[in-house]
Amino acid sequence: MMASLIDLANPTRFMRFSAALLPWLATAATLLILAGLYLAWFVAPADYQQGETIRIMFIHVPAAWLAMMFYSMMALSALGTLVWRHPLADVAQKAAAPIGACFALICLITGALWGKPMWGTYWVWDARLTSMLVLLLIYLGLIALWRVLDEPSRAARAVAILTLVGFVNVPIIKFSVDWWNTLHQPASVLRMGGATIHPSMLWPLLILAVGFTLFALALHMAAMRAEIMRRRVRTLTILEAERLDRLAAQGMPA
Repeated sequence: MMASLIDLANPTRFMRFSAALLPWLATAATLLILAGLYLAWFVAPADYQQGETIRIMFIHVPAAWLAMMFYSMMALSALGTLVWRHPLADVAQKAAAPIGACFALICLITGALWGKPMWGTYWVWDARLTSMLVLLLIYLGLIALWRVLDEPSRAARAVAILTLVGFVNVPIIKFSVDWWNTLHQPASVLRMGGATIHPSMLWPLLILAVGFTLFALALHMAAMRAEIMRRRVRTLTILEAERLDRLAAQGMPA
């Protein structure tokens, strides 16, 4: 098993493996999302306090989980870049950033739509809301840094260091409702003693969470494939430019 994972560090083997796995991931994600949406909108009951607005939860909660999960994946990739020099670590980290940023944005937008009827306002400087906004800004800052630094290895090290520094925000998001007095309720799914959500709402939520996770992983794998191809093209372009320079220096035609 470990040998198989190490083999995937080779970009060529990863490209073959991902090409075979992607259709299955996409199909499973599609089926689970469709089933989850059906259960969430047509089977799960309205909440006795929040009414129909509770259905925003089925998008909002998975988006929040995935925003934090993808940043955690980026932190592991950053360690792979700085400590183990993993050939695909920087590729995985760069591919994950836009996906994580999109889920953070979805989380904030759906949270605002949910907050208006519940709290009477789209935004308050609640600890969890603010820390999620900080997460989105960190994502955007890392994406901008990749664009500013043209040399891949230099950009990889700089982004990896900043990613690890920014990871402190992830536990703040997770435990903010326990550490401070916030408008958000405490954890109701992943908690000691079991979930407090009724099964009629819990199962659609879990199915959608798994479906969106598979969808996000499929996007991540596709983005990694695109980044590998982009770097191969860049390498070939540099090699061709160096060849032409050598020929020009020798006075030979290209």
